[in-house]
Order: sequence, then structure tokens, then C-alpha cells
Amino acid sequence: MKQVKKKVLLLSLMLGFLFLSVTLSLASPIFSSADAHTKPTEPTKVPNQSASRDVADSKHDINNGLSISYNNDNGELSGTVRILIVLTVLSLAPSILIMLTSFTRIIVVLHFLRQALGTQTAPPNQVLIGLALFLTIFIMAPVFNQINEKAIKPFDKGEISQEEAIEIGTAPIRHFMYGETQEKDLALLCDISKVDVPTTEEQYNKVSMTLVVPAFILSELRTAFIMGFCIYVPFIVIDMVVSSILMSMGMMMLPPTTISMPFKILLFILVDGWDLVIGAIVKTFM
Repeated sequence: MKQVKKKVLLLSLMLGFLFLSVTLSLASPIFSSADAHTKPTEPTKVPNQSASRDVADSKHDINNGLSISYNNDNGELSGTVRILIVLTVLSLAPSILIMLTSFTRIIVVLHFLRQALGTQTAPPNQVLIGLALFLTIFIMAPVFNQINEKAIKPFDKGEISQEEAIEIGTAPIRHFMYGETQEKDLALLCDISKVDVPTTEEQYNKVSMTLVVPAFILSELRTAFIMGFCIYVPFIVIDMVVSSILMSMGMMMLPPTTISMPFKILLFILVDGWDLVIGAIVKTFM
């Protein structure tokens, strides 16, 4: 029995060695062919973009994308820079409209009128601003026409330089502000800035705009407040009469403004108030 087991074990070992040898003999051609076909690849070289960019930048001038060119030897700016300047001026147009025109006086007077009537938000702000804007265009039309004819058109045709166009264009605005600026306001700012008070228009034209504009705005506010006081007086009388009647009737808890507002509106309509107010505003500039 023991001899049979030894023979079976020996036979199994022999079969195992035979299977292993056959497997190795079959696998050796595969590994050899794989080694023959597989070759080490060289790493691909990636071009250094930063280095090439530095080389390209070294060949060209770097100006951050902004360049100012001139059309001729006179030093006039190119069309692109002119467009940039025009856009800058347009962005400052609201401030210029308020400071250098009749807009300030008109809008302040219209605000006083609405407050005196007691209508609070009627007319709305959009209507008042629109009315003030078109009245400003109507009043300033002669000034704008002079600027267009004497400064803008000749400059577009190349007849005058930029400096001459600016000087000629500001002259009509200075003349307009000179006629509306009160002497005491101009004298106040001249005294603060230690400048001689101009007595003639020629001397006034030599004064800096940083001094002329505040004096003009002060004069506009003073005139607008005077007109606002004149508008308030008749409506205050109506408030006093209505409040006296309510107190005599024992209706002290009833707000007088609630009762007086219809009478204010009726009075304003009967006297044709819009024509009176708008006519008075426009005539102050004539």
C-alpha cells in the first residue's frame, strides 16, 4: 500500500515538472517579441510659451494698449482720442448742465411751487426735471448756437486749433454767467481767494472759472429763493384763513392743509399760475 502511494506521488511530481517546462517554453517567444517591439520613447519637448512671449515682447514696445497719435506736426490729437475726450465730456454733462446754465434756478422755483401748493408728489419729479430741462434748452439756445457756430464748426473744419476752440467756446458761457451773477457774490469769492474784484467784463473774462462758477451758482440760488418766497405768500394766506375758520368752528383736530389744498389749486388755476410762473422764470433771463 505504501509502495502504491509512493508511485502515485512520484508520478504527480513528474507531471508537474513536465507542465511547468512546457509552459515556460511557450511563454519565452512572447516575452522576447514584446521586448523587441517595445522601445523607450523620448519625452516630447513642450515649447516654453513664456520664453517665446518674452522674446516677442522684447521686439515690440509695451504701452499697455494705450497710444496717443497726432494727425500732423501741429500736435493735434487723432480721432480716437477726440472720441475719448467727447465721451468724457458727455459723462460730465449733468454737472455742466446744473452748474453753468439756468437749470438750477428753474428746478428750485418749481420745487417751491409744488411745496407751496401742498401737493407733495404732484407733479412728480420726472415731470419737473423734464420741464426744467426743456426750459433750460429754450433759454440757453442762443448761447449754444454761438458755441456751435464760432467754436465747434470751425474746429471740425480745421480752421482753428483746439486751444482756440476751447477759448472761443467758453466765451458765450462766461458772458451769460456775467449777466446773471450778482456783484456781492462775485466780490465774496474774490475776497476769499485774495483776487481783485473785476469791474468790467474784460476783467471778468480773465477770472478763473473755478471762481466764476461758484459765484454764479450762489446768485442763482439767491434769485430762486426770492422767487420761491413770492410764490409762497398767497398760499400761506389761504392756509391762515382756513386754519382760522376751522378753529372758530371748533375743528382743531382737522388738519388745515387738507382743507386748504383744494382752494390753493383752485386759486392757481384761476390766475393761470403755470403761465405766470414759467413766464416769470424765463423773463428773469431776458
